[in-house]
Amino acid sequence: MRLDDAWYSGDRKRLADVYRHQQRREDGRRRLWARHRHQQPGKPDGRVHIPLAGDIAATSADLLFSEPPAFTVADTATQDRLAELVETGGVASTLLEAAEVSSALGGVYLRVTWDAGLAPRPLLTTVHADSAVPEFRWGHLVAVTFWHELASDSATVWRHLERHEAGRILHGLYQGTPDNLGARVPLTEHSEVAGLADSLGPEGDAIETGITELTAAYIPNIRPNRRHRGSAFGRSDYAAPLYDLMDALDETWSSWLRDIRLARARLIVPDGYLRDHGPGRGASFDDDREIWQALNIPPTDGTSGITLSQFAIRVAEHQSTADSIVQQAVRSAGYSAQSFGIGDAVAATATEVIARERRSMITRDKKARYWKPALADMLLVMLRLDRALFTPQITPDRPRVAFGDSVSEDPQSTAQTLSLLQQAQAVSVDTKVRLLHPDWDEAAVQAEVERILTETGTAVPDPMQAGALA
Repeated sequence: MRLDDAWYSGDRKRLADVYRHQQRREDGRRRLWARHRHQQPGKPDGRVHIPLAGDIAATSADLLFSEPPAFTVADTATQDRLAELVETGGVASTLLEAAEVSSALGGVYLRVTWDAGLAPRPLLTTVHADSAVPEFRWGHLVAVTFWHELASDSATVWRHLERHEAGRILHGLYQGTPDNLGARVPLTEHSEVAGLADSLGPEGDAIETGITELTAAYIPNIRPNRRHRGSAFGRSDYAAPLYDLMDALDETWSSWLRDIRLARARLIVPDGYLRDHGPGRGASFDDDREIWQALNIPPTDGTSGITLSQFAIRVAEHQSTADSIVQQAVRSAGYSAQSFGIGDAVAATATEVIARERRSMITRDKKARYWKPALADMLLVMLRLDRALFTPQITPDRPRVAFGDSVSEDPQSTAQTLSLLQQAQAVSVDTKVRLLHPDWDEAAVQAEVERILTETGTAVPDPMQAGALA
């Protein structure tokens, strides 16, 4: 996870630190970021980093949650409250963040908590996989301990541990060092967690949730984990061979930029062309000077004049190499090149886009299957906690999760399709409304159909009302 995090961060210092003690590759060469750079004072590091890892993670999240999923339950009051929890809690943004981190680190945790002083509702939050110690049974999460470091103004490291078990959440504060957890101390010893002390039960370390479900869930990015077969952990999108490809991409761009630096035009002039600034002040050449006095140079000496030095830049070679590496990298990660803006840029319908990005769509569908049960579980936990703490009148039910379309249909294309169907007399008004507004419920569809029929004069009068009027 440290290695994945270094690539995801895009921080050159992190990459250099994580590769500093790594062994040489099979071919005997060290990676670009593992090489020691002996630079002249004031001369910048010529290595270039291309943030392909961040682009892959962001694209993965966009494919999953650029269109927020729909959550539905049978009870109307519960559905209204669920919609409020999702909207006010910013669940759509939370899922985007979680999906991006999951792509990079191989998995992510969703956690449900609450703070009545902050908001009168349960809160759905994200915990990154490198800040958790999980416990699995038969591949299912049964408990997990989250940890994070608290602010400190000394060499002491304060850590807050939060353990989620079925029916309760345990809290502990530890005073230690950078590489040692240290001794447990009361929560009141640090201001960031002192407020939790009043919520603890009689045992002094646990908060009873009042429900039987676990208040945290683990979502793997994708399985199996090829480096740890049989593990319940997910696989990062950067898993081998992407490390080699991303390193090669950085090396290619570093070489390209080096060509540009070396190809800067330089003038080589003889000493006689330099203007002496006096003893101890050196000499310089004024390339803007228009008039020069005659110099005592033999006319047959062709090497004593001004020489222009400018090397060629291998643009085509570097561009072709970089493009090939990027395409192979995104293909190895499970995506189509078109998802990254590589390839044909002409306008296309949603159907054509999906056809071009079939590999990305397959990967998206595989990842969505890991998200659906975990999302449904956490939303059920939110509803149960909401009834127990804030809204007792609702009836919690496990929501159904429906992922939205990753590619929205172009309105012009939809209008043309409906027009052709209308000309062929092969579609009803009801079907046209449903095709144009797939997110509307039954009542909204019927109301729109009635308005259209009335405005076009094709509405059929109700026979019972007609008889009454007669």
